[in-house]
Amino acid sequence: MTAVLAAAVLLLAAGCSSGDDKGPGGPKGPTSATSAPSDASAGSPSPTGPPAKGSVKVVSTLTQDLKSPWGVAALPDGDLLIASRDEGTVSRVDGESGKQTVIGSVPGVSPGGEGGLLGLAVSPSFASDHQVYAYFTTESDNRIARMLYDERKPAAQQLGAPDTVLRGIPKGIVHNGGRIAFGPDKMLYAGTGETGETGLAQDRKSLGGKILRMTPDGQPVHGNPDADSVVYSWGHRNVQGLAWDSDKRLWAAEFGQTTWDELNLIEPGKNYGWPDVEGKRGRSGFVDPVAQWRTDEASPSGIAYASGSIWMASLKGERLWRIPLAGAEPSAEPQSFLKGKHGRLRTVLSVGGAKVWLVTSETDRRGSPQPGDDKILQLEVK
Repeated sequence: MTAVLAAAVLLLAAGCSSGDDKGPGGPKGPTSATSAPSDASAGSPSPTGPPAKGSVKVVSTLTQDLKSPWGVAALPDGDLLIASRDEGTVSRVDGESGKQTVIGSVPGVSPGGEGGLLGLAVSPSFASDHQVYAYFTTESDNRIARMLYDERKPAAQQLGAPDTVLRGIPKGIVHNGGRIAFGPDKMLYAGTGETGETGLAQDRKSLGGKILRMTPDGQPVHGNPDADSVVYSWGHRNVQGLAWDSDKRLWAAEFGQTTWDELNLIEPGKNYGWPDVEGKRGRSGFVDPVAQWRTDEASPSGIAYASGSIWMASLKGERLWRIPLAGAEPSAEPQSFLKGKHGRLRTVLSVGGAKVWLVTSETDRRGSPQPGDDKILQLEVK
């Protein structure tokens, strides 16, 4: 453990991002977000996108005084489940009153650095199977498990024992990834990090620095690049944002090092470049991001699709980015909202129409918590 901590200190001292935040050591140059057509859309006409300029209205604060919130999942009745990274607990938040109720703890969570209880997802068949999925850090790895949610039991005892569906995702003090979500195909996707060991991102046999696709039981899916592997794409540094647009295209946000954060259009079997490429380089064999940001403007975590745009929560950037889409490419330049008004932003969740939930992240040991932090805000986005 001493050696791991020492390595992490040296890594940070060298200017490498700790996943959430970056130092000022990146190259000089333009600091505005930039976008460009992706390879997937080359040569094809672009459908009309949403208006070039959007809007964000903070409708209300649903709840506050959350501790290290990370993953969020919506229940069929409109309530939310939210994970506390450092406490290892899952709470239910009433979607109207904001009342918080701890429904249980996840055994085996080992918080530290950027690790702990991270992403949450509910089964596509939740109404019948009542399964809640969690991505979390243990003493030995990152893993994904599912738990039976039994509302008939007493509060704090409603989560069943974890049933591990995938283990062996590399863990580290930094770059643990952690976002999970069920796609339109009802398969489970997970964004992972390379733990600061950059070579893992290009190692096809490692689960680190990848986007994974699996059945709800954790098995490889027909259509994956390799029939016996859950690896879907690789060459990623630290993926913490996953979302699908209205045409079922998968988008992912990931942290850069000291130069470029990225929004990528994900296709199976493609290599997204890290550590050989960061940002748009046009190098053969690697897929360029659709949009990129200087790291002090973003440090992206969760993303969501709503009102024709990708909405990206930014930690160090302390703002919400809107990326309007026309098919597989941006229809206008990215636009930022809420800059500095609510601190670090961790997770954004679309629940239909223009309604979006936004979760702040000031209590993650990198923020400057104010009374009431952390919060869930209800937004109306256009």
